[in-house]
Amino acid sequence: MALAVVEHLRFSYAADAPRALDDVSLELREGEHVVLLGPSGSGKSTLLRALAGLVPHFHGGVFAGRVVVGGRDTREARPAELAGTVASVFQDPEDQVVMSQVANEVAFGLENIGAEPERIWPRVEEALQLVGAAHLADRSVHELSGGELQRVALASALALRPRLLLLDEPTSQLDPEGAEAFLDAVRALDCAVLLSEQRPARPLERAERILFMEAGRLVLDASRVEALAWLHAKHPLYTAHEPVFACRLRGIRHAYGDRLALTGASLEVRRGEVVALTGPNGSGKTTLAKIAAGLLVPDEGEADHAPAAYLAQDPGRHLVTERVLDEVALGADVSRARRALEQVGLAGNEDRHPRDLSSGERERLALAAVLATEPELLVLDEPTRGVDPERKDELRRLLRAAAPERGTLVVTHDLAWADEVADRVVSLGMREAVRA
Repeated sequence: MALAVVEHLRFSYAADAPRALDDVSLELREGEHVVLLGPSGSGKSTLLRALAGLVPHFHGGVFAGRVVVGGRDTREARPAELAGTVASVFQDPEDQVVMSQVANEVAFGLENIGAEPERIWPRVEEALQLVGAAHLADRSVHELSGGELQRVALASALALRPRLLLLDEPTSQLDPEGAEAFLDAVRALDCAVLLSEQRPARPLERAERILFMEAGRLVLDASRVEALAWLHAKHPLYTAHEPVFACRLRGIRHAYGDRLALTGASLEVRRGEVVALTGPNGSGKTTLAKIAAGLLVPDEGEADHAPAAYLAQDPGRHLVTERVLDEVALGADVSRARRALEQVGLAGNEDRHPRDLSSGERERLALAAVLATEPELLVLDEPTRGVDPERKDELRRLLRAAAPERGTLVVTHDLAWADEVADRVVSLGMREAVRA
């Protein structure tokens, strides 16, 4: 008997929104480990939310079809009632934190499902040990790094000993060694696991079955061997173990007349990663970024890059059309333009004049125009300048969600934001720093 059954599931976040899930059907069996792949926006996270009961109870929207988990229809059983059967860890662990101390955070879910008091703390210790976070037990969650917080969220889920564990990019903030250790620990679990991941190499090594989604539809449901052959033919980057470079700059020298801007500079940006380029004013960051995007030819050195798009500082000044949709469609077809506007939160503004938008909206409009070209290398020059904290966090989420689709280079003076968004932080004239 299947642990979870999804039958002809269709879901939209609003009545007039496109379907996030479109006629999805599948079964998950007890104890099997399944990897869920697909491009950003394909419906992976929405499917996980549906299996957790968050869709439709928490997110609302228009729901049709049927989801049954542990014999309970999710339309009738609310997420709290499924907590003893299903546990979830989503992309942003800070959104899941309730308590202020780590050990109490891990214990919180156990208390909610009515676990016997004498069993709570041993299970807390076991779960923290499992994810390599036992040393964090007495720490405040507000003092943790992103990677540490992700481990705590994972421990909170594992402490519940669920029958179905739903993981949405669980290793996104873990270093390679930590990611290996966690995935090995998950592989040893007896429960069923459905893991959505945008860095698929490690999960694919451990998967029994692989699902692939495109535009809200499930287009592949196969065993590991069959799926790897399909991926190699249809989406080879998902099976590539060697890094695919979006940009490689070596020994770059560039001058503006008598003024030397760069000398001996080198930089690599791999497909699937976000690199932050920092350094003091006048260090040559913008020059290097323009060379990376192909807008400048260096005086000396080698510059190789994939098809690129560049977003300059203060891009809102460079709008040229009289309609928002036309502005974004300058470099793309209308459907891609609409999708890009939705990505940056400007859906519904298609017929407005760009000059009628606020300055922050114009910045996002310029970003949408760049995203609509679907570049293999995206270069952003000071994208958070003059942007409020909420919009900066939205941009961080957008860049992280779309990271697997391209290489991303961000020039920034905002070091705190760079640490949050980037896989690597590179400072001109200094050693490269790698985010844990």
